[in-house]
Amino acid sequence: MKNIVVIGGGTGLSSMLMGMKKISDANITAIVTVADDGGSTGRIRDIYNVPAVGDIRHVLCAMAQDDEDHLFSDLMNYRFEGKKDIGGHNLGNLIFLALMNITGSFIGAIQAISKVLNVNGTILPSTLDIVTLYAMMKDGTLVRGEKNIPTLSNSIDHVFYQKEVTPYLPAIQAIENADLLIYGIGSLYTSILPNLIIEEISRAIKHTTCPHIYFCNAMSQPGETDGYSMEDHIRALEKHSFSHPVDLVIVDQSYIPQSILDNYAKMNSFPTKVQEKEHDYQIWERNMIYFDEKGRIRHNGDAVKDAVEEILNTL
Repeated sequence: MKNIVVIGGGTGLSSMLMGMKKISDANITAIVTVADDGGSTGRIRDIYNVPAVGDIRHVLCAMAQDDEDHLFSDLMNYRFEGKKDIGGHNLGNLIFLALMNITGSFIGAIQAISKVLNVNGTILPSTLDIVTLYAMMKDGTLVRGEKNIPTLSNSIDHVFYQKEVTPYLPAIQAIENADLLIYGIGSLYTSILPNLIIEEISRAIKHTTCPHIYFCNAMSQPGETDGYSMEDHIRALEKHSFSHPVDLVIVDQSYIPQSILDNYAKMNSFPTKVQEKEHDYQIWERNMIYFDEKGRIRHNGDAVKDAVEEILNTL
C-alpha cells in the first residue's frame, strides 16, 4: 500500500482526485490550501473567523466513493441565487459551518462530511490559521487577497503571507510518510503555492526521499501565468520553496482543435509548452485533457489515474 500525498486546491485538485481515488492499493492524502477569500467562502470566513472551506468542499466531493448519481456532491455544490441572506452561498459551505459548530472544530467538520460522503482517503488543510495571501507584482504593486490576485493585468513576482503561518501537524506527518508526492493541477499562485510558502511544509517536502511529481496545467491562466512555459511553472515552484522541487513533470500533449484554441486566445489563455532542451527533471508527455459540452478544456481524472499508476509501477 503506497502513501500518495497530493498538494493543491481548487477544481484542478478535485479533477485529479476524481481519478486517483480509483487507484487500488493506495492511501491518498490531499493537503489543501485554505487561502481562498472569495465568494461564499470569503463571506463565511470574514463573518465567522474560520479557515476557508471552499477548496476543502470541492475535494471532499471529488473523493466521495458511493455517489454515482452525484446527488450529495450536487447538494454540497448547490449555490443559492440572489445576493442577500443565503443568496450566493454554497449549501456545502453552510453545512460545513454548521458541522464546525456541532463537532466543535474545523477538522471535526471535515471528518463528519467525509463519513457522510464515504470519502476513501484523508483530507487535511495545510494550516488551521486564517490566512491572507498577498502577491507582489514585478512592477512593485502589492495585491491583498487570493481573489484579487488574478484580476490584475500584471506579472506576479511572488506570493506570501505577511504573518508567520503555523502548519497543520498531520499534514507535515503525511508528507514525511509519503511514498509519492504530487503537486496538483490547478492555479499555480493561488492553489499550489499557498501551501508551499508555509515554511515547514516546504521543509518537510524537501527532506522526503520519495519522487516529487508536478502535473503541469494544460493552458496558461490569465492573471497568473500569462506567457508561462512549462519551465516557468517549475521555476516558480523553486522560487517559493527549495532547489530542485520536482523529479518528474507530466505535460499535456493532446490535440486541441483550432476553434477551441481561438476561443481560449480571446481570453488570453494559451497551451503550456516545453520550450527548453535541457532539464534536471524528467518530462512525460501524455494526453491529459478532454473537452466538455461547451468546448472547455478540462483535465481528465482517469488520465491522471493512469499516469500515477504508471509512476507507481516504477517505484
